[in-house]
Amino acid sequence: MTAAPGELAEIWPPFALRVTCGDLELHQVRDEDIPHVVALARAGIHDPSTMPFFFPWTDAPADRLGPNTAAYYWQTRAAFGPESWTLDLAVRVAGELVGIQGVSTRNYLVTRTGETGSWLVRSRQGRGIGTRMRQAVCALLFDHLDAAEVTSGAFTDNPASLAVSRKVGYVENGTTRLQRRPGELAHNRKLLLTPDRFVRGEPIRVEGVAPLRRFIGLDV
Repeated sequence: MTAAPGELAEIWPPFALRVTCGDLELHQVRDEDIPHVVALARAGIHDPSTMPFFFPWTDAPADRLGPNTAAYYWQTRAAFGPESWTLDLAVRVAGELVGIQGVSTRNYLVTRTGETGSWLVRSRQGRGIGTRMRQAVCALLFDHLDAAEVTSGAFTDNPASLAVSRKVGYVENGTTRLQRRPGELAHNRKLLLTPDRFVRGEPIRVEGVAPLRRFIGLDV
């Protein structure tokens, strides 16, 4: 007799991860989340005259935004391994999907550093949610994934993102000149957070971190 299949999280450990902090919950984006993520992006993340993202993915034509978004999440899963990984976490408040909090890294077993990035639907901005979700992912990295530092970045004309970073304890770590949209120069403020400077929020509760640690090579 063939054994009954187990849960998907048993064969893909990132799906087992769940971080909760009060009414805030973060878990890796699953296929069933993708249509809701696309709906949020279509509802609006930023003023169309501005661009807060290094890669201007929200500029995609309406008929390409959905396929592009799905392909991105599938590609990051396919490339997920100890040498390089991106963990994109769906953020829910009281059960409602409101945005994405991500962290990406290369050679983590050596560097112990990851780069955070996030977005929040415009209707939920300005309520402290962005700060809370950043605090939650930084606590996950420092307390449960052995990070030595966390980096981030924001364009200098994105004061909201820079304000969140300051609240969490990041310090400025230089400025780089980048092309943002085709032919457009923008200045990107690099940011650095270490455990001693981390401004914590509410305590987090973490489930499913042990299989994730093994999956990325922290525990063998």
